[in-house]
Amino acid sequence: MPPKPSQQRYRPVEPHDGAVVQMESMESGASADSSTAPRIVGMGGVWQSLVLCAFCGACTFLTGLSLSAIATNGAMKGGGPYYLIGRALGPEVGVSIGLCFFLGNAVAGAMLLTATVAWPAPAVIYIGIILSTLGAALQSLTGAPRLLVAIANDDILPILNYFKAYEGSEPHLATLFTSFICIGCVVIGNLDLITPTITMFFLLCYAGVNLSCFLLDLLDAPSWRPRWKLHHWSLSLIGALLCIVIMFMISWTFTVVSLALASLIYYYVSLKGKAGDWGDGFKSAYFQLALRSLRSLGANQVHPKNWYPIPLIFCRPWGRLPEDVPCHPKLADFANFMKKKGRGMSIFVSIIDGDYHESAEDAKTACRQLSAYIDYKRCEGVAEIIVAPSVSHGFRSIVQTMGLGNLKPNIVVMRYPEIWRHENLTQIPSTFVSIINDCITANKAVVTVKGLDEWPNEYQRQYGTIDLYWIVRDGGLMLLLSQLLLTKDSFESCKIQVFCIAEEDTEAEELKADVKKFLYDLRMQAEVIVVTMRSFEAHADGSRKDDPQEAYTSAQQRIGVYLSEMKEAAQREGWPLMEGGKQVVVNEQKVNKFLNTMLKLNATILKHSRMAAVVLVSLPAPPLNQPAYCYMEYMDLLVENVPRMLIVRGYRRDVVTLFT
Repeated sequence: MPPKPSQQRYRPVEPHDGAVVQMESMESGASADSSTAPRIVGMGGVWQSLVLCAFCGACTFLTGLSLSAIATNGAMKGGGPYYLIGRALGPEVGVSIGLCFFLGNAVAGAMLLTATVAWPAPAVIYIGIILSTLGAALQSLTGAPRLLVAIANDDILPILNYFKAYEGSEPHLATLFTSFICIGCVVIGNLDLITPTITMFFLLCYAGVNLSCFLLDLLDAPSWRPRWKLHHWSLSLIGALLCIVIMFMISWTFTVVSLALASLIYYYVSLKGKAGDWGDGFKSAYFQLALRSLRSLGANQVHPKNWYPIPLIFCRPWGRLPEDVPCHPKLADFANFMKKKGRGMSIFVSIIDGDYHESAEDAKTACRQLSAYIDYKRCEGVAEIIVAPSVSHGFRSIVQTMGLGNLKPNIVVMRYPEIWRHENLTQIPSTFVSIINDCITANKAVVTVKGLDEWPNEYQRQYGTIDLYWIVRDGGLMLLLSQLLLTKDSFESCKIQVFCIAEEDTEAEELKADVKKFLYDLRMQAEVIVVTMRSFEAHADGSRKDDPQEAYTSAQQRIGVYLSEMKEAAQREGWPLMEGGKQVVVNEQKVNKFLNTMLKLNATILKHSRMAAVVLVSLPAPPLNQPAYCYMEYMDLLVENVPRMLIVRGYRRDVVTLFT
């Protein structure tokens, strides 16, 4: 017999009730925990209830459209929504949402079991409720472990390797782990805590499905050809926004917690996870963004304010390295030193001598090894392997074709060939000169590193000075490189000294003032030291105990012997003087002048910069029609007894500017 109206009261609606009204019986002797089914209409009224139901129905309907489009765009493997989201948004997003969806399924089983024992009803209804809720709980408890196994089998997170299972086998360990989660939630026994958690994780999964379809529809890659035609990126975006809005409407606290958990998993996967290339939509987005950015850069010269070094690292032009080492270890370190805060791209190239058709597979293997080495050194760059008849031919191809638009390499970085004379590598001089001439023709800057084996890594702090011998105008490249070195921990304690050469003593002060003003306008701090020609001459008088006069004499003798052999060979064959297939002209007076200039510069460096952390000096262009052997002797005399030196040649443009 129904109770009289005066015998039943309804508790007032409180703020924490949200959109659900609990109707509680207040009859004497009734349990305080007993309640009837939630009544949405009791709080919102008919029209608001209809709007709310339409809101939720639209969310599930739009999610169904997105799910249908993605599911009909190719064959699917295990994992359900995780597989769809991961292949569309990438492994990081897929694993983070997939694990949240797994937790939602595991907790859903606990909710259904808790509801089974918490629901008061007559005996017949009670049996039906037990059967239905137990069936739904078992469905969650069997689906969740397979979802966890699908995530583990993708081999993204090493911590999940314990849950891997072969195809067709039962996921015993994953089922046991899911059961522990379920039992823990049952022990809590609080439906008000469990239910919003499940809702948030499921809505997060729905949002992931909609975002996946939105991204794939928006990018419209050639591989996006779903059989389900009723889809559009705008509908998917609305569906994703509806999911987020409903999450905040239910409980902003649980929404923030669930989003924070997904973000933490995303960060952990990005930090500890293995790289996986699934052809996801983000990769397609990056590709289209790169193409659009490349077109917007155009082919005109970049303004000095927007200039970035894009070094072309010449990995193995000469020198002997173990076969399993694709690049000199310090070259990658030096490439990072040339970029501010590590930003910028480097191109690591190596040349294999031989025929392309015969060595193509070897080149692919070498490229994979070099790419792995670049990743190991944590250097932002790409690897390229060229097969060519010789190093000179290979480099000439590289310098002409490497890069796109304004993303072409602008600086060639290589090791100075210190070993050429000791190991009697007679082909190095012509190769070295050919590379420098090609860079000059292609308008590429050149940085040659002498003392590469002693170049510091990021943990070896340097003290002293960074000395610049500014001999020729180079567009400010040498100044910019010194400033980039100061941004690194290894050189941050050093100070910059700029050495300039004045013709007369009377010009020294004026030149010093001009250079100081120029550096001030460039926002660069450096001490300016002017070396006059008179003191320049005095440094090479042979009076110092460690003066390179002996090296100068030895270089003269070796050049004399080499030229004599060339002349004898030419006379025997009846040909003019030839080197590398080109005719050369020998002018002993010019040879001695070059040697004398290098002698003076080396003596000046040894006097002022013996304790410098690194010396930067201008790279002279190879003299026209002179043998390459002579140029190598000039360079050897320049670097004599200097332990660490950067020999820099700029190109026909400015890389620094005075203006804001």
